[in-house]
Amino acid sequence: MPKTLFEKIWDQHVVDEVEGGQEILYIDRHFIHEVTSPQAFSGIRDRGIDIFRKEKIVATADHNVPTKNQHLPIKDALSKLQVDALKQNCEDFGIELYGLGHPYQGIVHVIGPELGVTKPGMTIVCGDSHTSTHGAFGAIAFGIGTSQVEQVMATQCLLLERPKTMRITIDGELGEGIYAKDIILYIISKLGTGGGTGHFVEYAGTAIWGLSMEARMTICNMSIEMGARGGMIAPDETTFEYVKGREFAPQGKEFEEAVGYWKTLYTDDEAIFDTEYNFRAEDIEPMITYGTNPGAGIKVTGNVPTSEEVENPEGLKKSLEYMGLQEGEKLEGKKIDHVFIGSCTNSRIEDLRIVANYVKGKKKAGHVNAMIVPGSKQVQQQAQKEGIDKILADAGFELRQSGCSACLGMNEDKIPKGEYCVSTSNRNFEGRQGPGARTMLVSPLTAAAIAIEGKIVDPRKFELKKVAV
Repeated sequence: MPKTLFEKIWDQHVVDEVEGGQEILYIDRHFIHEVTSPQAFSGIRDRGIDIFRKEKIVATADHNVPTKNQHLPIKDALSKLQVDALKQNCEDFGIELYGLGHPYQGIVHVIGPELGVTKPGMTIVCGDSHTSTHGAFGAIAFGIGTSQVEQVMATQCLLLERPKTMRITIDGELGEGIYAKDIILYIISKLGTGGGTGHFVEYAGTAIWGLSMEARMTICNMSIEMGARGGMIAPDETTFEYVKGREFAPQGKEFEEAVGYWKTLYTDDEAIFDTEYNFRAEDIEPMITYGTNPGAGIKVTGNVPTSEEVENPEGLKKSLEYMGLQEGEKLEGKKIDHVFIGSCTNSRIEDLRIVANYVKGKKKAGHVNAMIVPGSKQVQQQAQKEGIDKILADAGFELRQSGCSACLGMNEDKIPKGEYCVSTSNRNFEGRQGPGARTMLVSPLTAAAIAIEGKIVDPRKFELKKVAV
């Protein structure tokens, strides 16, 4: 019987079926961080049991960590409490921790792929919604709740209902200045924040297969923002080359054997999806959000919609009031206060290269606070090795140390109330970047152009140097 990529991997990991339609799924890799693991560790202690397969756990500190002076004690009391608790829990249970100062420390969804921990055909979970990032490798990866974190710690399995399947196909050739972030913001603007509810999404088509691994991760990362359980892309030569030679990837003959299996991970021609969508790459332009959810996106040269153009006029009114915008307003030319380039969506070395390539020889606008936060220590060191840090500094950008940073208001990097931040992160909810902060989501290239000009602009209107992606 023909199967989708999702069905092939899911079926290989089903341990047992339970009356009522649920299934017990074996989990290959469990990522943990300081925010959603403390209660799970407490539950394990209360049960008087040990962690079943601790070698399957990868632990790091990312959400609460400062991005300046990481060698000093954490100032924020709650952040320090959570990071210290993770350190103690890992020591108590014999789990290796990539904490502050460790060469592998970084955002959980950045370090997994760059270390070769993330591989095709795996089931991967983490107490973080953007675990869907790892699906770019042809893996079933999804976020779980704290009680489920404890469940995986205790059994290495989860009791789940099988999601429905969806395929989103994008064929054609992307225009100049269009990147993965534009693709996924375009898709979400068309399907809405609930368009993928109950589904696991496979992305396909010539425009998708032509993307780098970093770009594929960006797309899968934001699958959750349209309500999907996760996103995935079938592995191919691009995938294999990315994984090859990484720290925890198979080596030598084992790698060749692994590739032999990975090549079987594709959707069969006659396989049937529950839902299908098709888009043309030529229709995608640089995108920006105007509202308070990732589905509120328009092309950067477009206008904020009016009440007559949306299904939820009251929702539009509420979001525009928070954002300080008007119906029908043109965003291009609007003054911006902050630019944040980072998060598990866009903080990899490729993202920094795109930014550096654009800002080289330029200066940011004097009123803009431009902050770039690499997704890991390895990204930070690579940026320094390539001289990206100097290019950014000369342009007036601040390159900080690795962490989730201003993606969310759980650390010191917050946006002041009422000020506008153009951000390469994944969410623009009310208060996401700090109480009263106004967030607009864009690609790294668009963010770089806006930082230089000090206002919302279409990067295609300026000279663009080609960056291979």
